[in-house]
Amino acid sequence: MTDEERQAGVTTGSYNDPGRRASPDQSGAAPSGGVTTASRESFAEAEPVNPVTPPEPRDEELSPEPQFEETLIEEISNLANDGVAYVQAETAFQKTRATLAGKSAGMATAYLVVALVTFHIALLALAVGLVIALTPLITVWGAIVVVVGALLLLTAWLAFKAKKLADRISALFKSNDERGQT
Repeated sequence: MTDEERQAGVTTGSYNDPGRRASPDQSGAAPSGGVTTASRESFAEAEPVNPVTPPEPRDEELSPEPQFEETLIEEISNLANDGVAYVQAETAFQKTRATLAGKSAGMATAYLVVALVTFHIALLALAVGLVIALTPLITVWGAIVVVVGALLLLTAWLAFKAKKLADRISALFKSNDERGQT
């Protein structure tokens, strides 16, 4: 766009472009249609409008872009600030993850306790059922002895297996000197 066209009020911008408003003509009245009578001849000489390309910037918009000359100290300062921001974000993430894991572990523990209680009740019901089932075969006292004896043997065997596993775990954490002494 030439200076003559700009002074005449002809623009190549879109219809909603604020630069589309024409300046008043010689008589001082605002023209209708956005183009002054003086600019109608120069309008024909103007380049066709391409709706894809933006309008050319005005002279006041044609200022050279500022040069970015950051010093090494500014670069290091920006890098340190980025590092601090990263550490803060990572800390917040890990706190959130730990909170979620803690809540999940608490719920898992509660479910495990309820499962153990119901398992204990089931074992008691099994023991009572076995006593009732064996009563016709070997009297009430005989059935109680058999059921209690079987449960005590099962308990002893499970305790023995747990002791072996506990010994294996403690051996993993002993130092070489302690292993030689035992």
